[in-house]
This record gives sequence, C-alpha cells and structure tokens, in this order.
Amino acid sequence: MRYFSIMTLILCILAFEAKGQNAGSYAISAVPFTSVHVGDSFWAPRIRKNHDVTIPIAIRKSRETGRIRNFMIAGKVEKGAFCSLYPFDDSDVYKIIEGASYSLQTFPDPELSQTLDTLIDYIRLAQEPDGYLYTNRTIDSNHMHAWVGKKRWEKDPELSHELYNLGHLYEAAVAHYQATGKRTLLDIALKSANLVYDDFIGKRLEYYPGHQVIEMGLVKLYGITGEKKYIELAQYLLDIRHGGEVYNQAHKPVAGQDQIVGHAVRATYMYSGMADVASITGNKAYTDALDRIWKDLVYTKFYITGGIGSGSDNEGFGDPYYLPNLSAYCETCASIGNVFWNYRMFLLQGDSKYMDVVERTLYNALLSGISLSGDRFFYPNPLESHGQHERSEWFGCACCPANICRFIPSVPGYIYATDPSSIYVNLYIQNRAEIDFNGGKVLFTQTTRYPREGTIIITVDPAEDRDFTVALRIPGWARGEVVPGDLYHFVPDIENPFMIRVNDQPAGYTMKNGYALIANRWKKGDRIELNLPMPVRKIEANARVTADRDKIALQRGPIVYCLEGADNRDGHVLDLVMDKDSGVSVAFEPQLLDGVMVIKGKARVAVATKEGHKIAGVRDFTAIPYYAWANRGPGEMGVWMAIKPSAARPAPSPTLASTSRVSGSKQGRSLRAVQDQDLPTASGDSEVSYHHWWPQKDTTVWIRYDFEKESRVSACSVYWFDDGPQGGCRIPQSWQILYRSGDAWIPVETKGNYPVVKDQLNKIRFSPVTTTSLKLEVRLQKEFSSGIYEWKVEE
Repeated sequence: MRYFSIMTLILCILAFEAKGQNAGSYAISAVPFTSVHVGDSFWAPRIRKNHDVTIPIAIRKSRETGRIRNFMIAGKVEKGAFCSLYPFDDSDVYKIIEGASYSLQTFPDPELSQTLDTLIDYIRLAQEPDGYLYTNRTIDSNHMHAWVGKKRWEKDPELSHELYNLGHLYEAAVAHYQATGKRTLLDIALKSANLVYDDFIGKRLEYYPGHQVIEMGLVKLYGITGEKKYIELAQYLLDIRHGGEVYNQAHKPVAGQDQIVGHAVRATYMYSGMADVASITGNKAYTDALDRIWKDLVYTKFYITGGIGSGSDNEGFGDPYYLPNLSAYCETCASIGNVFWNYRMFLLQGDSKYMDVVERTLYNALLSGISLSGDRFFYPNPLESHGQHERSEWFGCACCPANICRFIPSVPGYIYATDPSSIYVNLYIQNRAEIDFNGGKVLFTQTTRYPREGTIIITVDPAEDRDFTVALRIPGWARGEVVPGDLYHFVPDIENPFMIRVNDQPAGYTMKNGYALIANRWKKGDRIELNLPMPVRKIEANARVTADRDKIALQRGPIVYCLEGADNRDGHVLDLVMDKDSGVSVAFEPQLLDGVMVIKGKARVAVATKEGHKIAGVRDFTAIPYYAWANRGPGEMGVWMAIKPSAARPAPSPTLASTSRVSGSKQGRSLRAVQDQDLPTASGDSEVSYHHWWPQKDTTVWIRYDFEKESRVSACSVYWFDDGPQGGCRIPQSWQILYRSGDAWIPVETKGNYPVVKDQLNKIRFSPVTTTSLKLEVRLQKEFSSGIYEWKVEE
C-alpha cells in the first residue's frame, strides 16, 4: 500500500522527479508520503476516518449545495443559474479532489476514483476554449455575483477570487496526476495557467490576487513541468502587490513588509508562496521579510494553542499582544496555512523553532477543527466558551472542511527530512519509513505512544553500513521553552532533562538549532532511544496579554489542555481558581473521547458578591486535551484558568431575565448571551458574548423572554453590539418592548423615548405590566445589521 498526501505541495518543488527533471532548491528536502507508513493509535485512525467519513461528507455537501452543479451548468450538462452562495465555491471542489487523490494512495477505492473522474469531466466541460475557468462568469456573464467584475480578473484584488480558485485547481491537478498518472485534470490546469501567464505577463495586467494561493499552485506546476514561466508568473503576482489593503497584505510591497497583518489565511498562503519562490530564485529580500514577519507573529500574536488570528471582523490579526480568548478567531484554515508556512521555513533554514510551531499548531488549534467522529467542524477555534459554540456539519463558506480533507492525509510527510549529511526526525509518530538518502536506502522504524507518552524508540536500518547524522528534534517544551520569544513562559521554570541512548549506551551528540545531532557510522539494527519527560507544565502569558492576566494554562508534552463543563461538577469551569503551586495527577482514560490523557486536581471556587469575587470552597477538576473539546455538545470551556478570584467568571445570581426561556427570530446558541449578565466595556467589546442578526438589515427582528411564572415588570435595559467602522453591525434604527396579554402582543406604555446609544445600557421605564412574556422588537438600519450583548428586565 502506497502513502501519498498534500505534501506534494512541497515535494513537487523539493524532491519530485518527473521525466528526469528535479525541481527545487530548498536546503532541506522532505521525505515523500509514499515512503512513510503510519501505524499508531492516534494519527492512523484519523487518516482512515478522513477517507471513510470526511471526504464522502464533503462530496455529498458539494452536491447538495450546488458546488458541483455549477460546473455542470457551466459545461452545459444541465441548465440553470449559478446555484451556490459564493463565486469561490469552485475551490472547495478542487480541494476535495486534492484530498481524495492523496487518500486513494493510502486506501485504493474504485468508487471514489470514478467519482473523481466524473468531477474532472464536469470541470473540463466548464472550461472555456481559451482556458478560462470560473463558473460564476461562464454560466451567465450578465448576471454574475456582485463581487465579480465585468472584465476578467479586474475585481480579483477585491473579492472575485478568480485566481484563488485557480490556485486550488493547480494543486489538485498535481495531486491527481501523481496519484493516478492521469493527465485529465493536469491538462486543464496547464491550459488555465498558460492563459493566466499570457494575460498577466504578456499584457502586464496588475490585478494582484485578492486571496493568495495561486503562487503555491504555480510553483507546483513548475515542479511537474520544469517550465520556468510558472515561477516567473508566481513572483510577478507577488511583486505587483502594493497600494492596496492591509486586509490582503497589499498595503506595501511584499519584500518590504515586517509585520503580520490582515486576513490570517491570506497571509500564511502568501508567505508560503514567497518561501517557495525564494527557494528557487534565491530572493533574499523575500526571506528577510519572512524572518521579520515570523518574529512578529510568534513573539506577539500567537495563541498558546498554535491558533492565529484574534479578530472576527477581519478573520485575522490585531495589535500586538491582543489575544482575546472568547472571541479568538483562530480559523482552522489559518492553522493549516501556518503549518504550510512554518514547514517551508524549516526547509529553508533547518531550525527546529519552525517545527515547534508546526507541532503546537498541529496537535491543538488545527486538530480542534475536526470532530473525533470526522463529520463535524469548527471554523473559528476559540479558547473560551460560555456554551455558545457548537460544531457544524458544513458551512456556507466551506473552506475549512475542504481544507481538512486535504490536510489530514499529509501528516506523515512532516515526520522526516534530509540534507546531504543528515536525516531529520521532526515529529514523533509510530511509523515505518523507507528513506532515499544519498543514493541508498535507510529504513527508519519509530515505536512510540507519543503524544501520550514521551518514550521514542527509533531503529535505523541502512542498506549497508554508512556514516551520516541523525538529527532528533528536541521540542521547545522539552527544553523549557513554550514558544520562541517571551510571549509565554513555564511556571515554575524547572528543568526536565531529556535523555538519548544509542544501543543502550548514553549517546554522544551536539545541540544545534534545537536538534540533537548524532553523528555515527550506522549499521543495520542500530537503536536510538529518546526519552522526553512529560510532566504537566503550567504556563503564564506575557503581562501585556491582558486577556490572560492572573491566569494559567496547562500543557503536557505537545498537548494544551482545557477544562470543559461535561467533565466538571454543575457544568461550570470558568468559576474555578487554580493554585500555581498545587499538584495534579495524570491518567489515561481509554473510553473517554477516543482515549485521552486527563489531568486531575483541585481548585477553589469563586462566587460573586457585592464586594467582588470571593472564594467559597474547593472542587475537583478534570482537564482534557483542547483538541477534544465540543465533542459532547456545547458547554463552558476554558484554556486559561484564573489564579486569582478577580480573574474568574463565577455564575451570577439568578434574575428574572436569566431564568427565562429565550427565543428569537434568529435562533442559535448565541441567544444565551443576552441573559448571561455579562456586560461589555463598550459596544465593540469582542471579549463578551453577544447575539447578532447579521447579515439581515432593513427589517424587523425580535427576541422573546418567557418567564417561569407570571411576573410584574416595569423597566428594560439593552446594551447594543456595534462593530463599526469595519464590521456590518451598528446600533439599530429603533426598538420597542411588547408584553403578552392572552394571544396578543401589546406595546408597553413608556415614560419617555426609547434611547438608542452606543457604549452603555439603554434603559426604558414603562407603566408596570403583569405578564408571562416580553418581546424586544428591533428595527434594523437600512444598510446595517445589529446585535445585542444584554437584555435586562426589572421587576
């Protein structure tokens, strides 16, 4: 059985040989997926589930939502109009083909292979004679999406996503060709790429990609064909980025950028493309910029889970040290993009700090994006929940599920790499690998229960005795470093020395760039034992991260932990106060969440009083791996836990509003926010839960309270959500309160006008009414939606 995966993204420019051509010049080469056979109890089942569950769901949903039918209509197989939500929906089909192509190499599946052949034929028919491929325009150029320009490409710097779609097409085409040997999709991709080259290089068009990814796809086509014009085009599309928006990193030339800004997925895809081009062209200005940007990310804007992107308004980066937990965006696609980028940085420089970022992201923020069952997804991956977050089967913008499809099979390709003198062991996953090294074969076998245990046995079997260096990555967490820089630190800062033995003797090694270098004359059966102690470590954030002040997080090995309501008494965890010096225990629970190591301990319980938060007893707690949260329904969750009562979030005393049953014109778990008694500091506060009606506007919406019993009420207060000037929500045009009398809803008799003001509670008094229900009716502005943090009711 052969193994292949998304690593062709890198392999085709690193170590892939086609027709005698060897493309690429990274200093270090990845070991192909075809050479790595994973057989552990952690990753192997996930790779299998991706094939059996996730990919079939993605194909089914693409049919149900019209994504596949768009190609059929464009190709005149069927009649109709563009029938999905977004003009970039073509890209999801390409990503699914890419992931399915990789999976076929692991799990031969004639039915899936036939499905891909059918999809590719629809794509062929949808392609216009000159190579243009974009179903939204081809179906009906007179009735296109509002994001699409009258001329090809002209609105790509904004939102048309024409070039973005093609980038994913090119990646899928290379994957399918490598998996099957068929040129059906590759020929479509090359025809398209030649058109883009003629339009942009030949005509010197300057419509830079509004969403980067085509740069990576073009480099992959270069790897397949050896045609340097694709590298020329990739660099051209990077270099014309200037004079545009911070949102898509076009505010200044890419080589002159020094901060990570804007949309997180766009950013990481662009940096990956820059690294690919620089590896071939030697563009030092690119690599210098990447070094500066990387430092800005990891030193000031990187979540402890490896997630990136703190803001929902731009799905990306905010100011340095702005890392809210409840509103953390941490998009699943951004985690995937960050792995792509950091792996390339390792291949350029050979420094383990990049693989430390890969591992932290992989085991935490990225893996959180897919449920244990393989059929539910997160788009954002917050670090705190009050019960409003729940996994979804699909999304209108479905980039994350499709991206998961193509990423999960790629994990084996991150384990090993080589340079002329060394074999790097970057990730510790039980596997058997046959590595091509300097004209010979070396068999590596890893035996380990990592990430649950830190003992790794590596058997080295060269075809013949030979001299080379084995470079073992010693993870930053095993060297006392949470991440590079001072964004986080362990408390207390104690040493837990790792141990390396070769053939049962202490190994001689030197440390360089986070790697233990073991130079030896290796012979068949040589045995390396690496022991990485895995005590539970407590982590504090830099004091400038205000969201994490007076809090700690728990980590064991590469796994970041969280507390979830399902494991803790009364479903509450945010009211707990931990002791930095208290001990904890660790146990493996095989029946819980597909088998997890849990952390158990004791914490104090905070309660709210008029004088502030006070301690009222001690409670046992259980922490689970962050990646496994929200697999048992919604509930409270926290990664960062208080160490002072003032930093806890105790349950408030019950009120008439908080004990009511809440419903609304727009249903969803976020409705609970309006009765949680948690007030924001301002109308744009992203660290407090809220309910919104976006994208609705110029209409009337409502929220309703049904009381437990008939009650007398005389006033209401509302705190509006307004994310202007960037977001789409503003304070409403007007609002009113109605009470239920029998089957009728009657407006209350107010004692003044209804206030509509930002950044404060809007209170209205009215003649007392006795009722079982109140309704808040809101009239939205003509051009904006609105939202609400809190609706208080006074008796």
